[in-house]
Amino acid sequence: MRMLLADDHDLFRESVTAMIVSSGEAEVVSVSDLDAALIKIEQGGLDLVILDYQMPGMNGLEGLERAVRAHNAAPVAIMSGNTRRELAEAVMARGAAGFVPKTMGVQALIAAVRLMADGGSFVPMALLDATPSHGPALNELTRREMQVLHGLCEGKSNKEIARDLDVHEVTIKLHVKTLSRKLGAKNRTHAAMIARSEGLGAI
Repeated sequence: MRMLLADDHDLFRESVTAMIVSSGEAEVVSVSDLDAALIKIEQGGLDLVILDYQMPGMNGLEGLERAVRAHNAAPVAIMSGNTRRELAEAVMARGAAGFVPKTMGVQALIAAVRLMADGGSFVPMALLDATPSHGPALNELTRREMQVLHGLCEGKSNKEIARDLDVHEVTIKLHVKTLSRKLGAKNRTHAAMIARSEGLGAI
C-alpha cells in the first residue's frame, strides 16, 4: 500500500511516517501543505491520502473537498488535533473516508489506515458517542439541520450547502426554514448569529 501524509508540523509528520513505515503496513509519501499534496495526488498511485485539517492551504474543509475531487473515488481522510464531534461529522459529510485524531495510539492509527485503504470509513466511536458541545438552543435540531446550520455559519449559499450534502436545493430551503423556526431566528443570517452565540460557529 502507498499512502500520502500531509502535515505542516515536521516532527509530527516524520514521527507518524516512521511509525507506519516500520509497521510494514505502507510506503509513506509526506508533504507539508495542500498544494504539494494535490500535486502528489494528481501524479497517482496512492491508496490513501491523509490531510492535516489546519495545515497551509486547507482553508477549512475546502481543502478536503479539493483533494476528494482530485483523488476521484480513492479514500481521503482528515487528521486533526481538534476532536470535536461537530468537526468529525462535517468532515464525513463532505466525502472523507475518515476522521483521525492526532492523539491516537500507534496500533489504532495503523488499524485505521488499513481500514480506510480497504474502502472502509473510520471515526472513533468515543467521538461519535460524545455529546455535542453546544448550547441548549441547538439541542432541538436534527443532525441534518445541524449540518445545514454549519453551512450557514460558513457563509455558504443554499446551493453550495445542497452540493456539499448531495441533496436538492429546495430541501436545504426547507431545512433553513425549519431550523430558523426552532431557533426563533428571523432569517438565515440571524440563525448563524444564534448558532455562534451558542458556541457552534464555523468549523
